[in-house]
Amino acid sequence: MIKVLFVCMGNICRSPTAHGVFENMIKGAGMIGDVEVDSAGTHAYHVGEPPDKRSAQCATKRGFDLSYIRARRVEVSDFEYFDYVLAMDADNLSILESMSPTQHKEKVSLFLDFAKDQSESEVPDPYYGGPNGFDHVFDLVEAASKGLLEDIQKTS
Repeated sequence: MIKVLFVCMGNICRSPTAHGVFENMIKGAGMIGDVEVDSAGTHAYHVGEPPDKRSAQCATKRGFDLSYIRARRVEVSDFEYFDYVLAMDADNLSILESMSPTQHKEKVSLFLDFAKDQSESEVPDPYYGGPNGFDHVFDLVEAASKGLLEDIQKTS
């Protein structure tokens, strides 16, 4: 089984969006049981909380359900457990790299590295922006999720 962890700062906007979108893609590809998906935050601001209402509304509008996801903080044991630890931006990537045991550093990368034909390298935090920010995050997450799924399919 391949295990994927999506990581942002608080685990209420970007990483639960990626979690829900990618899990949906896994189901669509008939890979339930082959890939495990989770999300977490580098900070403990929102532990136990559901995704931001604006993320959840945007998800519903696009046919995704995020209601089952609850925020949690990244733990050192995650680096052992997960095969992919994917940061939404450079700040969180840096935190993950500093947390990761040396033998697991190759598992840590930017999520948008998997997005084909994408000029952006980071998924921007929509928390303080307007509603268009959440739509933009979904566009980026869907593009990177497709590339990640292709990568997993090639290697498994």
